[in-house]
Amino acid sequence: MAGPPHLLTLADLTVPQIKRLLTTSLVLKHNSLPWLAPHGSLSLKRASSLRLPSQSLFNKSVAMLFSKRSTRTRVAAETSAVLLGGRALFLGREDIQLGVNESPRDTARVIGGMAQGIFARVGDHSEVEELAKYSPVPVINALSSLWHPTQTLATLLTLHEHAHLFDPPKTDAAETTKSPKEDHKRPVLSNLRPLTIAYVGDSANVLHDMLVTLPRLGHKMRIATPADPKYRAPPPVWDRVVALGCDKDIWWGEDPKEAVHGADVVITDTWISMGQEEEAAQRLQDFQGFQVTEELCREGGANPDWKFMHCLPRKKNEVDDEVFYGPRSLVFEESDNRKWTIMAVFDSFVGKWDLEGDRWHKQKAEKLAEAKAPTKKSKKSEKSQKSAPEAED
Repeated sequence: MAGPPHLLTLADLTVPQIKRLLTTSLVLKHNSLPWLAPHGSLSLKRASSLRLPSQSLFNKSVAMLFSKRSTRTRVAAETSAVLLGGRALFLGREDIQLGVNESPRDTARVIGGMAQGIFARVGDHSEVEELAKYSPVPVINALSSLWHPTQTLATLLTLHEHAHLFDPPKTDAAETTKSPKEDHKRPVLSNLRPLTIAYVGDSANVLHDMLVTLPRLGHKMRIATPADPKYRAPPPVWDRVVALGCDKDIWWGEDPKEAVHGADVVITDTWISMGQEEEAAQRLQDFQGFQVTEELCREGGANPDWKFMHCLPRKKNEVDDEVFYGPRSLVFEESDNRKWTIMAVFDSFVGKWDLEGDRWHKQKAEKLAEAKAPTKKSKKSEKSQKSAPEAED
């Protein structure tokens, strides 16, 4: 068998693989939510039609190596592992020997010999790269200095689920009205028209995975960061952007108002990431004028129906309350979807080692073909045996 599949950045995945993860997320969400509803809230008919989500982690464990604090990533990972029939083991910086008395290489081998997956939230990206290099089981990047793939998956799932917000309203009632029976069908990922997505803030790991993903899915990006080069994408990231041809659909400048021009979605993130606390005063000064507000987007010429997203946690200097808690905001829907996208990653990478979604189907088809082959052969043999004597006569 080939080596384990790892997810260090979405730049490593093809567009079909990314779309499949989004579809898997939607299906897992659809199948899981009824099981999480209060008892008695479902009709007898609905309850009898429930299907368990994939149980690909049955009796399996995912080791969560977290050297940085987390709310959404940790809760999403632990709860989604349970729904898949497995367990997530939280291993904080004070819990294991990693970085104290044991190297990442040895840690990867030891944990990989007991758990079936490693979900690592680290500092420098080289740490997760070393874990993946020596791990006998899949390693998933839960956040590193350069990349944050599971966050971008949640952003995309949220946009697809709200695709109707970016399309003109339909006038045909037959097209907009759903039959009650459709709620029980396997969900289909909604088509999302090409969007203009503005990002106003620091070039950090959240933006980096968007840079190598959104343009490949047909979207354009407009980015504003302060003039200091340290706020631009570092060479290892930009090299991947160029190699994937994503740079052609990315505009980058220093003026937030220019960045939001024509934007369908406006996104920002923290200006002071973990480990940058000593730079806080300078960063707050450099980001003056970058707060996302109705005024900024109106003066910049954003789409009148623009929506707002943020990976959280949020500070008021990044976006004001009017936008953050207002009708434009999709931040909490995006937060909810961290669970379902991480669940899809666990299912595909850790549970199945299958990024294409067809390994099991191919095996099933091969078994069916093998089962039918002897039957055809025996019938052919019988026919030959019957005709042979007649030929001899």
